[in-house]
Amino acid sequence: MRTKSAVYTRQKKKKIFRLAKGYYSTKKNRWRMVIQQVERSLNYAYTGRKDNKANFRTLWIVRLNAAVREEGISYNKFISGLKKANITIDRKMLAEIAVNDSVVFKQLIEIAKTA
Repeated sequence: MRTKSAVYTRQKKKKIFRLAKGYYSTKKNRWRMVIQQVERSLNYAYTGRKDNKANFRTLWIVRLNAAVREEGISYNKFISGLKKANITIDRKMLAEIAVNDSVVFKQLIEIAKTA
């Protein structure tokens, strides 16, 4: 007796059609177009998540640079000073400290200057 795949195939199609909900024209209701568009969209979503990480890193660096220059030191010297002082805080946390806790940030700048 042969096995039938109708139920499984319908479930698979429903899952992909759900992902294509809201797309323009036939990209939401014709099977071949749906497959192509969903595949393309998921690919863009994947690369977009990677791009997002880079965008946030540049935002943190811009914020740090602005905060550090108010104290009369460049971003480059600030980061190298922290490395020489063996302070390993990532840029995300440094930017957060610069925005929310200026007293601690000024202490970090003094440590970087002396190092």
